[in-house]
Amino acid sequence: MRVWGRLALGAALALVPVGLQAEMGALERDARSEGHLTWYVAHYTSEAAADLANAFGDRYGVKVKVVHTTAQVSYQRLLQDLKNKQAICDVFSSTDVGHYVRLKDKGYLARYEPQNAAKIAEPFRSFDRDGFYHATSAGFVLLTYNTTELPVDRAPKKWTDLLELEWKHRIATGHPGFSGYVGTWAVAMRKLYGWSFFERLEKNKPQIGRSINDTLSMLSAGQRQLGVGAAGPTLARATRGSPLAITFPADGAVLVIAPSAVMKDSRNPNAARLFIEFLNSTEASRINAAHFAVPIRPEVTSPPGLRPLQSVKTIRPTVSEIAQGIPEVIDQWRETFGN
Repeated sequence: MRVWGRLALGAALALVPVGLQAEMGALERDARSEGHLTWYVAHYTSEAAADLANAFGDRYGVKVKVVHTTAQVSYQRLLQDLKNKQAICDVFSSTDVGHYVRLKDKGYLARYEPQNAAKIAEPFRSFDRDGFYHATSAGFVLLTYNTTELPVDRAPKKWTDLLELEWKHRIATGHPGFSGYVGTWAVAMRKLYGWSFFERLEKNKPQIGRSINDTLSMLSAGQRQLGVGAAGPTLARATRGSPLAITFPADGAVLVIAPSAVMKDSRNPNAARLFIEFLNSTEASRINAAHFAVPIRPEVTSPPGLRPLQSVKTIRPTVSEIAQGIPEVIDQWRETFGN
């Protein structure tokens, strides 16, 4: 995979104007002189984040310290750093788009236009038209289930199936107060069906974890039979033998597009900018696809078991809907579910 990435980079550079090649050459040189960066990330599984960090280090000789947590925990850690005037994080990658809106408004982000941003697939371009944050990851929130406990013909086919009483004490989900994926899903469901959807869901007494990936442990152990899950980690677990499968809901899978940004006070600004370039590269997209994420580069095909984006009925809240909606649904969630 890494050899292919280097060959692809060489071919791509042959098509880049000399001036831009010189800019990239200078960026790489300065990044190597800095030698390292710290990455606060909630986008991926810890394995996928490590693979991306290692691939970047192998190519550029720049070490990436990965700090992998849920989106809300990562954000609170970053805010604490900023409050204490500690410039620890160089690149911030959250699954809650609202984080970037607030950080941008407060002047905490550095503006940077990656050359590779123009090469990602059209649905992911120009996420922030001012250039302060850029799409670097995408995934689906959909229905997941335990194939041993629940045959495919009995698995729910749409979101509202979760409200049927037969699923009482059988559902697993994460928490919007921790997970950007769950928060975005909750915003989408509230828009589609109103908060009454969650009031009815509460009557089925779901088991609630923190990260959306906590559902995988619940389902694999047979504690719950179906869940609100992320497609990529579920498929990855399934390939390793866990009895898990996914269903694309008839009323729409929630598409979560997750950006990354360079912090304005980064102590390694060149390494940080180069890392954003890398996250938008074909090599990074291939690594993501190997972990069953939605590829953001058009040259990369969807992994087995994951439908291509253009063939999926999706629900995609806007940036403003997410930024305003996630704090609201966190409060509503706690009132409804009691945690």
